[in-house]
Amino acid sequence: MKEKIIFLSLAFILSASMVFAQGTENKNSDAGNPETTQGDKGNGEESKQGLDTQGNQPESPQGNDADDSAQEQNREQERVNEQTGESNGEIIGEQVRQQNRAVNKEQLKTMIANKKQEMDQEVQGMKDEKQQKVYQNQNKVREAVHALLAAEDLLTTEESTRGNGKGIGPEVSAIAREFNNSVDKTIPAEEKIQKRNRVVAFFFGGDEEAAEDILEETNKNKERIQQLKQLKEQCDCDEEVRNIVQEQIQKVEQEQNRLEQLAQEEKSNKGLFGWLFGWMK
Repeated sequence: MKEKIIFLSLAFILSASMVFAQGTENKNSDAGNPETTQGDKGNGEESKQGLDTQGNQPESPQGNDADDSAQEQNREQERVNEQTGESNGEIIGEQVRQQNRAVNKEQLKTMIANKKQEMDQEVQGMKDEKQQKVYQNQNKVREAVHALLAAEDLLTTEESTRGNGKGIGPEVSAIAREFNNSVDKTIPAEEKIQKRNRVVAFFFGGDEEAAEDILEETNKNKERIQQLKQLKEQCDCDEEVRNIVQEQIQKVEQEQNRLEQLAQEEKSNKGLFGWLFGWMK
């Protein structure tokens, strides 16, 4: 009986020791590998931080910089295009001017004759007789303008610079262009006078405003004519070229005298009402 009690006690102690040893081993195993738990936890936190970082990351300025750079390039290209356009326009303008200049007096005569024929055809194509009359008269100034511009190089040769050290071509051309601008103003003014209703003119008189516009231009052109005459005297040009210039001056002068007379007659026409009111005064 005593031996059984001892045997059972030993068996109980042995079983308890085995259980206790197994529990200690599991605990030591978990404590000896802390990296596993911390690694898993760390990976979770890092993933969460990565998401937070991506969500809170500020917008990159590279997109705005690229847009600004593209806009600046476009503006620079526009500036280059404008400058190129202006340069091309100047080149084309100079080429046209060169084509309209005579290289000798024979060519000058031909260019003047061709221009006159061109203007005559233009007038013939007009259906309004009053308009035809206006252009027939004032085209004389335009013919002179064309001739003076075409003669520029012939008035700026070595022969033409003797005595004064320079040619008169550029100055003559500048005055010719002023004549041309003047014609653009006197033609519509004369058209208003020529087309004025006769009944209106009878009662109210002439168009004083149009007459004043013409007189203003004729006064300016008289001064320009005097400048042309002085320049012609200064130029030691070919005799035929000088005669051509003189002929153009006479055309312009005659036309200014006609316009001045037309404007003065228009201003003097006060009409029936003007005459009555004037008499009453």
